[in-house]
Amino acid sequence: LPSQFSGLLGTVYRRGNLSFTRDGSALISPVGNRISVFDLKNNKCETFPLATRLNIVCVGLSPDGSLAILIDEEGAALLVSLIGKCVIHHFYFHKPVHSVSFSPDGKKFVITKDNVALMYHAPGRTREFNAFVLDKTYYGPYDETTCIDWTDDSKCFAVGSKDMSTWVFGAERWANLIYYSLGGHKDIIVACFFEENSLDLYTISQDAALCVWQCDTELDGLKPMPPKDAAREKNAAKNDEEFLEEPKGEEIHGKANPNERETRDKVKYSRVAKYFFNKEGDFNNLTSAAYHKKTHLLVTGFASGIFHLHELPEFNLIHSLSISDQRIASISINCTGDWIAFGCSGLGQLLVWEWQSESYVLKQQGHFNSMVSLAYSPDGQYIVTGGEDGKVKVWNTSSSFCFVTFTEHTSGVTAVTFTSNGYVILSASLDGTVRAFDLHRYRNFRTFTSPRPSQFSCLAVDCSGEIVSAGSQDSFEIFIWSMQSGRLLDVLSGHEGPISSLSFNPMKCVLASGSWDKTVKLWDMLDSWRTKETLILNSDVLVVAFRPDGKELAVAALNGQITFWDHENAVQTGSIEGRHDLQMGRKELDKITAKQAAKGKSFTTLCYSADGQSILAGGLSKFVCIYNVKEQILMKKFEISCNFSLDAMEEYLDRRKMTEFGSMALIDEGAGGEDGVAIPLPGVKTGDMSYRHFKPEIRVTCLRFSPTGRSWAATTTEGLLIYSLDSGLIFDPFELDIDVTPSNIRKTLHQKEYTMAIIMAFKLNEKKLIQEVIEAVPSNEVDVVCSSLPDLYVEKVLEFLASAFEISCHLEFYLIWAHKLLMLHGQKLKTRSVKLLPVIQFLQKSIQRHFEDVSKLCEWNIYNIKYALAISQQRGMKRLAEETSVDEEDLDSDSDYLM
Repeated sequence: LPSQFSGLLGTVYRRGNLSFTRDGSALISPVGNRISVFDLKNNKCETFPLATRLNIVCVGLSPDGSLAILIDEEGAALLVSLIGKCVIHHFYFHKPVHSVSFSPDGKKFVITKDNVALMYHAPGRTREFNAFVLDKTYYGPYDETTCIDWTDDSKCFAVGSKDMSTWVFGAERWANLIYYSLGGHKDIIVACFFEENSLDLYTISQDAALCVWQCDTELDGLKPMPPKDAAREKNAAKNDEEFLEEPKGEEIHGKANPNERETRDKVKYSRVAKYFFNKEGDFNNLTSAAYHKKTHLLVTGFASGIFHLHELPEFNLIHSLSISDQRIASISINCTGDWIAFGCSGLGQLLVWEWQSESYVLKQQGHFNSMVSLAYSPDGQYIVTGGEDGKVKVWNTSSSFCFVTFTEHTSGVTAVTFTSNGYVILSASLDGTVRAFDLHRYRNFRTFTSPRPSQFSCLAVDCSGEIVSAGSQDSFEIFIWSMQSGRLLDVLSGHEGPISSLSFNPMKCVLASGSWDKTVKLWDMLDSWRTKETLILNSDVLVVAFRPDGKELAVAALNGQITFWDHENAVQTGSIEGRHDLQMGRKELDKITAKQAAKGKSFTTLCYSADGQSILAGGLSKFVCIYNVKEQILMKKFEISCNFSLDAMEEYLDRRKMTEFGSMALIDEGAGGEDGVAIPLPGVKTGDMSYRHFKPEIRVTCLRFSPTGRSWAATTTEGLLIYSLDSGLIFDPFELDIDVTPSNIRKTLHQKEYTMAIIMAFKLNEKKLIQEVIEAVPSNEVDVVCSSLPDLYVEKVLEFLASAFEISCHLEFYLIWAHKLLMLHGQKLKTRSVKLLPVIQFLQKSIQRHFEDVSKLCEWNIYNIKYALAISQQRGMKRLAEETSVDEEDLDSDSDYLM
């Protein structure tokens, strides 16, 4: 069963700093407690299969692009290999960290926490017991430190602080620069930047002021400490460390107002200019900034969603644009200075802007509120999601990008589905409409409504795509419409409670409806009397689902049971008691234990696997359960999140957070955050008075299995999670004999016994060996080999071809294989169509993707050829005109001569 985390869709940015990779073609974005890498040149997105314990707040990339440091809200850090996509080292900084930055030479990195800056030796290429060794601790600022910037030669770094000062520290103890304090601002320092190959500095504060500082010394003018003084200081540090269990490193204590003796023969700074970005009060709250040293380009983002581009040091405004109505939380510029990335945490927006051509390279936004439902397209290429924000988004499963967003609904979307042809999306909403969207023209071409306004809670469409049905929350009725005409065909009444779920039988025109009145009703759409059967349960029905072959119905009820029914004979065939498997977590403010709370919990979403042998179930919990339907046992339990920034993650309350007056969670700590009310002095209040800090609760709202049978998706509080088959090295032989060895297979292949070699390769079931054997078959022999393959292996070859299409460049060769297999064995495969459907759909998805790529390339080539022909014809015409004009001139001169 698919069990490997393969991607996170639906969320592109949460909080933290954005970073471009070394070559500037990919962007690393923190998404909750994971990181996603957006490959901007190949238009793909990948989420790494690793996670921190809490939401990531800062990311530091090494200059060579091989390592990254991820730090979460509590200061726990992961050292991650960006090449191997794995965790190398864990470290805990004990306090929240505000920023992290590697030195340009990659030998050190600095983190800022509380009012100190800590410099560590960067993890090297050699293996070491402790990857994070503290080198120096820098004191100086009185309040929390906020930002870091290094000089190009890694000799010094600057640190900004909330006490409105900026400090320049030497990475080594220079004789003329150990520390230097700069003032000049009236608000928190948001960013500080060194000029290229210089100690000149720019500091930017939250009240939209920029100070330009000039240094009287060049970088080459920094003098090393005399050997005597350096040795004395080292000995003092060593003596201190003898009494400590771990090396504490050297401490440097800066003074804001040093005396004259201390400043003699030292580096001096002078402020040469002070600029203000905007005099208007609304835009004054500057939230983020980035500076590109080579092009002298400064980008600043504001709380109103506006950004400015300035050229320094003259402070010339190049460009100004509003990209959002939320605060810009993070800005990053790539190495060439062409692309600027913006992250807006309020709406979860991620934008990459090419400032010279004034165009978007990337524009992605997740659902503002939580996602409620999802559906796969019939070929498994696309996923559609609906959210509480009223938006319907369509995602490409191979690139992980959203390529269209429909915003016609005016209230939360409750259900989404595809029709069987895969080109129409249907969505039901609490605004009282069911809308149909066309994926060819990207428009809302049908809107279905009820005679009296009703809030629709569920949706189903029959296998022909002709009959659309939606269940109502308030009138307890089911409405049936025709897709062709858009007219209301029928209103099915009979339920005595809100309709919770609808499902059409994939093989017949039979609709199953579940309701809170403890019944499941089966309606025959072709019978004028409609109602066919009523199944009575012991508890309120929450969700119904048909098996892909239409012969079984699964029902989840409020008492935590999943029951299976033979709906033809109205007989219950089995049941699963799943309440204990949900394993609820305890919320911070819960008065009862998780065990007690679990007694009232149940599964809210069900989904059969593509082969119908297993069923996925999820609900208000961090677990997704997979059951075997025949044996009625739990096969596997997936923990969909390990993010403790979400509520209901822990089974027991943390005693450290409990006081004699109650839980610490009752104190609204987040109110003093960057978006909320800051109260620095009595009687002074700035910010949004209504802002409250809250933790979203972990839950699974919808589960769907891919029609290809190779992955399944879940909409959760974290976003849209996709789990796929583990493609790692797994030895899974099939009918293995003692004679089946790689050497024997190659010997058989050398003897040109291709069919035998293929059968032996599939018995050993090693992907690389199968690929080697199949690619060794000459194209003119494919027909003969396909006709002699046993039926059992035809299915396996088709499955291999589908997976090979995704990565192989031998497109025509594999198309010949697929064509011959389907032509020769088509009739036999039809008899096992239900079982083989996932494999065929997987093959179709792979071929369709290549078709789209090749057709785009062909269209582009045809356009280029036409353009080249047009240009050459134009030049030919010009040349012809020039030649005729020359001939006319010659004739005129000849006639003049004759005259």
